[in-house]
Amino acid sequence: DTLDWSMFLNEHLAEVQNRFPTRFLTIGTLPMQDVQLGIHEMERCKKLGMKGVEIGSHIEDRNLDDEVFYPFWEAAESLGMSIFVHPWEMMGQDQMKKFWLPWLVGMPAETSRAICSMLFGGIFDKYPKLRVMFAHGGGSFAHTLGRISHGWHCRPDLVNLNDVKDPYSYVGKFWVDGITHDPDALRYLIKVIGEDHISYGTDYPFPLGDLEHGKFIDEMSDLATETKEKLFYKNACDFLGMSVKDWRA
Repeated sequence: DTLDWSMFLNEHLAEVQNRFPTRFLTIGTLPMQDVQLGIHEMERCKKLGMKGVEIGSHIEDRNLDDEVFYPFWEAAESLGMSIFVHPWEMMGQDQMKKFWLPWLVGMPAETSRAICSMLFGGIFDKYPKLRVMFAHGGGSFAHTLGRISHGWHCRPDLVNLNDVKDPYSYVGKFWVDGITHDPDALRYLIKVIGEDHISYGTDYPFPLGDLEHGKFIDEMSDLATETKEKLFYKNACDFLGMSVKDWRA
């Protein structure tokens, strides 16, 4: 059933992209519950002209470092398909039902869970050409990277099970989007992740999205024009494996 829905959605997205090729680039959705079906549909997405796909921060009860997904990462790397990771089914929802906390607290933690699972699981080392972007500024990752790195140093018996490097060394191995809703938070994100690996996102039309598209970035007078250009479109092209010239063509 999930494959049927994925095919339906992907064909619609491709049709929109092909009808308005100077306005839209699309990424597909996959039936990740079955890895081989997911790979097959990703191959079809590429044939439809898509540059990548979107998946969740975990698949059912498996984190993204699970060995069952190795063939998927290998295929994505081989195909040159970019992967956008978005949080869903946030951990701890049953314990924080009030105040919209699954979205305010759970989502940032969920995205950091995905990054740390791939990092500590050795995915970025096994598949170095993989292009992955994480939603919502990478969640809480950048703001807790010091703690994550400290854990790698002080408890390697619990943390470093796959002989990975200091977590700081993986900065630059993946992208995040720039939805921070706060200029100072974006400044810190740029400081930690780097201006070459942050791509503006909207999360439109959801209430937690940036519904005045890019306004707060445009109004940040301390950001150089070149930095804003990277955030608004150049880094997205890098993530999607295409040049700005390709997009404008």
